[in-house]
Amino acid sequence: MTCGEPAGIGPEIAVAARANLGDALPFVWLGDPAHLPPGTAWRAVDSPAAARTVPPSDLPVLRHDFPAPAVPGRPDAANAAATVAVIARAMALVQDGHAGAVVTGPIHKQALQEGAGFAFPGHTEFLADLAGVDRVVMMLAAPALRVVPVTIHIPLSQVGAALTPELLEATLRLTRDGLIRDFGIARPRIAVAGLNPHAGEGGHMGTEEATLIAPVLERLRAEGMDLAGPLPADTMFHPAARARYDAAVCMYHDQALIPIKTVDFDGGVNVTLGLPFVRTSPDHGTALDIAGRGIARPDSLIAALRLAVEMGARRAGA
Repeated sequence: MTCGEPAGIGPEIAVAARANLGDALPFVWLGDPAHLPPGTAWRAVDSPAAARTVPPSDLPVLRHDFPAPAVPGRPDAANAAATVAVIARAMALVQDGHAGAVVTGPIHKQALQEGAGFAFPGHTEFLADLAGVDRVVMMLAAPALRVVPVTIHIPLSQVGAALTPELLEATLRLTRDGLIRDFGIARPRIAVAGLNPHAGEGGHMGTEEATLIAPVLERLRAEGMDLAGPLPADTMFHPAARARYDAAVCMYHDQALIPIKTVDFDGGVNVTLGLPFVRTSPDHGTALDIAGRGIARPDSLIAALRLAVEMGARRAGA
């Protein structure tokens, strides 16, 4: 697990997750132990494998010293480069076979941009660049729902221009492949949302469904993919509808994230599909407003750790 933004809740939820899981799910925390909550019992290790030798009462730490202390709620630009370096180090450890997956702590993008010239919208794009992968997919997964936004961290006003047949097709293929490889679903059922209200309502509320989305779906159905849509997004997420698919592909960020955060705010996990290694993350941000107060819940991180183990085991057994 990477430390994420040291001034956020990442360090404290790592400690809480270790206390909850003990040695039932060994993980190693990469970061500066000086950034952990006061009084934390931790033990330095020299490799991820050594985490298995650490007593369950202690947090295994793969030490990565930072130049500045961490003040809860107040990101320091001096720590930005080290935060980025930890992510790259974690990825290298997994790619070299020293760990089974990367679970990333939440980052503060503005602090990284100002302190390290971070040129990426978020973890997803940065990891893809490090891995040399042209395209990846961001999935948010919970027991009751999995969603994938086709366009991600862009203004709503830019979605129409960014949404192309090529992007939609690539997203659907990566989603299908990820469901098979990482979730063990032999023949995934994918529901696809329309872009416009009521999926365009026959062209009265937009034509993208007929001119862009439907032709892609028809072409992929001809190859054997199980696709439903384009569907009105406002009727896709009630329990009976969710039972009919394994993942929902949505056209823009909030169309996907609002339903999953409503259905399971604390249990959602951010998964990057299309990488040559497993990467998950809690589905929340740095929560600077509550950092250091001891009230941050580790539920999403625990879910991310458990899902990373499951996905890693499936890949190892493939």
